[in-house]
Amino acid sequence: MPPFSLLAFDADDTLWHNERLFEHAQTRFIELLAHYHNAEWISQRLYETETRNLAHYGYGIKAFALSMIETAVELTEGRVAGADLQKLIDLAKEMIAAEVELLPQVAETIPQLAAVYPLMLITKGDLLDQETKLTRSGLAAHFRHVEVVSRKTPESYAALLQKHGLTAENFLMVGNSLRSDILPILELGGHAVYIPAELTWLHEAAEPPATGTPGFYLLAHMGELPALLERLGGKG
Repeated sequence: MPPFSLLAFDADDTLWHNERLFEHAQTRFIELLAHYHNAEWISQRLYETETRNLAHYGYGIKAFALSMIETAVELTEGRVAGADLQKLIDLAKEMIAAEVELLPQVAETIPQLAAVYPLMLITKGDLLDQETKLTRSGLAAHFRHVEVVSRKTPESYAALLQKHGLTAENFLMVGNSLRSDILPILELGGHAVYIPAELTWLHEAAEPPATGTPGFYLLAHMGELPALLERLGGKG
């Protein structure tokens, strides 16, 4: 049975709600441009712009705001009003300042696990935003390590493992994104716990591993994690 030397967690939509902020912002964005195009067209163009801009801006609210502004300029052929662009900027500021709301059973489970295991947070996005959310979440004291990365790939995870003197076999990652949190870890030979979120960005979607894939575990919520660790022979 795998004796995990460290447990790692994704942040957004694994520990606290996040995607619904983007969903709400996208709805307001569509309403702002509704007199130019239909909702489906606006949504598709925004997603295309976000995807194209990942190479330039990475992930997070600031990157999303720039993509909204760019899409608004493109879809209005430059006719978008300065006042409307200001609304998009204000919307991004609202997202950044939004309350950090923990997902079910996170507040109870993380301290329980931190009493036994070293915990690491591995998250994508803007450094300032992610550090601020962690502080406001009330969970910061429970994490021994915090890593904010630009990408979550097998290579980036391998670099983190090397940095912290860890092996994939003794490493367990918990997250809501198959593409970012689960599949890269399995590729390295590690263990990954998938906890599906209520909402997931289309870019993070992927085909789940086949049933019985070594190292892959599916849970309904964070509260099930301690029992899983016990079954796997861990310390939890």
